[in-house]
Amino acid sequence: MSSTRSQLRRILKALGPLFGLLLVTTLFMAMLAMKDVADQMEKETLSGFSGWQQAAKTSPYDGLKAFTSVANFKTVLSQTVIVAIGALGMTMIIVSGGIDLSVGSVVALTSVLGATLLNKGWGTGSAVLVTVLAGSAIGLLNGTLIAGLRLMPFIVTLGMMGVARGLAKWVAGNQTVNYPFESPISNLMKMDDLDHLLPMPQGVWIAIALAVIMSVVMRQTIFGRYIFAIGSNEATARLCGIRVPLQKLLIYSLAGIFFGCAGLMQLTRLTQGDPSGAAGLELDIIAAVVIGGASLSGGSGSILGSMIGALIIQTLRNGSSLMNWPTFTQEIIIGIVIILAVGLDRYRQSRMKA
Repeated sequence: MSSTRSQLRRILKALGPLFGLLLVTTLFMAMLAMKDVADQMEKETLSGFSGWQQAAKTSPYDGLKAFTSVANFKTVLSQTVIVAIGALGMTMIIVSGGIDLSVGSVVALTSVLGATLLNKGWGTGSAVLVTVLAGSAIGLLNGTLIAGLRLMPFIVTLGMMGVARGLAKWVAGNQTVNYPFESPISNLMKMDDLDHLLPMPQGVWIAIALAVIMSVVMRQTIFGRYIFAIGSNEATARLCGIRVPLQKLLIYSLAGIFFGCAGLMQLTRLTQGDPSGAAGLELDIIAAVVIGGASLSGGSGSILGSMIGALIIQTLRNGSSLMNWPTFTQEIIIGIVIILAVGLDRYRQSRMKA
């Protein structure tokens, strides 16, 4: 009986992020439909007609159609790519019991670095490699300070947030950096044929491929098992012979690679390197991982959940824009969602202990 309940809990936990996505999508569809009817009612009132029923029949439902259109779906997926790739690295870190607040600044720095290298005539392959390695180097530095000196991840990455942002502004000369538009990297986030689902932007397929690879790594490899073991109980992991400092170095370094890739996607989406860009991105990425079912206490989480969490975050932003809500309203909503997700995580933890 207890095993059945435990299995049921795992299934519900795995399906939780998907239910959340369906709930958010349904709520926005309902709100946009109501907005369309209200707008139509306002028009008809000015023309001498009124009534919800009449407005509901005559409304063209432009907002609802825009939200459910293929073009908007492709747009949402394209805009999710940066958060999704960043969430791949953040999932490892959070599952291992850590945190990284520097990801937004690292994305800005790597995007500026990539644009600068391309602008100086570097080949696309060389520029991409150096940019990704730069992200990994910052991750390695974070891991060294955290694992080697046993400093708190929150403090180390908070400091690195300022360092990386300052470096981004220094490299860019405190201005945006444009690169040759004919560079092949410009096609990564390019959207063609908005009336049909395919072809999808290359960046979407890259994010999906990376997610599949990381799902296998997290669930089917020894390295992945070590990540969960360290997050569940670091002291026990040490007693079991796991070289915790080395594993943390690998975790933060690999996460840095994903943050560098996210920087490349930021670069190709904006078609320029912006040292002030990606501000607050770390909150979206952390929120995506937590909404996806990962525990900030470590020891639990999934790549699939984080990907759905990233999609939920972007759906919230997209739906809020179509509702014509101001930016501060979007931030409030996402903040509330983060608090609810953390509260749900604490509730789950207390139930498991009970």
